Amino acid sequence: MSLRTWLRDRRLPVAIVLVALAAGTAQLLLWWMGPPPKTNDFVGPPRSGYTLSNAKVTKYGTEGLPGFRITAPHVERREGDESLYINSPSFELPSKQPGVPDWRGQSLYGWVDKAGTLLKLQGPVHMHRDAYPGTAAADIHTSDVTAWPKDNRMETAAPAQMVQGALTMSGVGMRANLNDKHLELLDDSHGSFPPRKRRP
Repeated sequence: MSLRTWLRDRRLPVAIVLVALAAGTAQLLLWWMGPPPKTNDFVGPPRSGYTLSNAKVTKYGTEGLPGFRITAPHVERREGDESLYINSPSFELPSKQPGVPDWRGQSLYGWVDKAGTLLKLQGPVHMHRDAYPGTAAADIHTSDVTAWPKDNRMETAAPAQMVQGALTMSGVGMRANLNDKHLELLDDSHGSFPPRKRRP
């Protein structure tokens, strides 16, 4: 058998091998240079991780002291962001100063982030602190409050009013530091301050 005849008889198998190698090389190039496969972004509606009825929630800080307490008829924790959604919460912001009573209050709705460092009180918000020696009881009426319980700070852009004994203050927008009793009204502020008693 001559070389020419042998090559003629092997054309088809050689062609098949060459085509297979070309196809394999093309597939490898496609995997290497092509775009990554598309991911499925659909995750569906948010689902409840759990739901609590008549719940009492206490968030503790790193020092082991309560950061805040919430009592509510309905608390829902969602799987997606692991935050708490609360209906009609009654809340308590513990005082950081000895001998000073805690602030207690209510709101229409509440939200707490996963870490427990941010508290949002939605709808009308009422807060009360009992009187203690040398200081009259205090009430704050406002709405849509954002609070940082660890720092005992809160703020709102809504109208706010504070009444403490005969002292009244009102305005639009408020920032408050409950530790040092600092209250700032941001706009349209009004106040009524009783006269101080003169020392003999």
